[in-house]
Amino acid sequence: MSVQPLRRRRAPRGSGDRLRDEILDATTDLLLETGHEKAVSIRSVAQRVGVTPPSIYLHFADKEALLDAVCARYFERLDEVMRTAADDQPTTVDRLWAQGMAYVRFALQTPELYRIATMGEPRPGSDVDVALNSSAFVHLTDTVRALIAEGVYPDGDVTEMALELMAVAHGVAALLISRPYFPFGDHEEFADRVLRAVCAGRITMGALGFDTRPSDAVARLKGTLNG
Repeated sequence: MSVQPLRRRRAPRGSGDRLRDEILDATTDLLLETGHEKAVSIRSVAQRVGVTPPSIYLHFADKEALLDAVCARYFERLDEVMRTAADDQPTTVDRLWAQGMAYVRFALQTPELYRIATMGEPRPGSDVDVALNSSAFVHLTDTVRALIAEGVYPDGDVTEMALELMAVAHGVAALLISRPYFPFGDHEEFADRVLRAVCAGRITMGALGFDTRPSDAVARLKGTLNG
C-alpha cells in the first residue's frame, strides 16, 4: 500500500524540519508494513532513518509522542480528503454525506493508522486531540451549522449533531476494519446506505420531533406516504 498521501512535501535541505519529517515517514512506513504499533520502537525508527536513537529524542520525547505526531498528521490528511470530497457536491446535505463517505474510505485505506488514531488510549491534550478539534471535526461541524442555517436541520447543539454523525462514520469504519468477514455485502454500498440514512434521518426526526416514539414515527410516515 502506498503511503505517499500521508506524507508532507520534503523540507529543503538544511531545514530543521527535515529530520522530523523523515522520522514521521519512517514511523508511518513501519506501521503500514507491519500492521501493528508494537513493531514500532525508537530504535527501529532510528535504523530506518539512518540515525541514532538520541537523534529521535531531539524531536520526540518518547514513542507515545512520536505516535501522537503521526496520528496528528493522519488527521490533517483526513481533513484534506474530506474537504476535497465535499467540494464536488451540489448541496450542503450532499456535502455532509460526502464527508462521511470520505472518512470511511480513508480509514479503510489505512486501517492500522486509523485504529491507533481513533481507538488508542486517550491522552488529553495530545496532538491527536488538537488535530480532531482543529481540522476534520471542525469542518464537519461547519457543515452541520450550514444545514441549520439553511433550515434543513432543526436547531440544536451543533457539536452534538456533528458527534452523532462522526460516531456513525466511525462505527461503520471500525466494523469494516475489525470484522470484514461480517455479511455486509459490498463495503462501499453498505457505508453509503448507512450514511445516507443518518444524513436524512435527522431531517425526518426534526420534522416529527425527537421525542416521538419509533412506532408513532412509523405510523405518521406511513400516513404521509400513503396520503
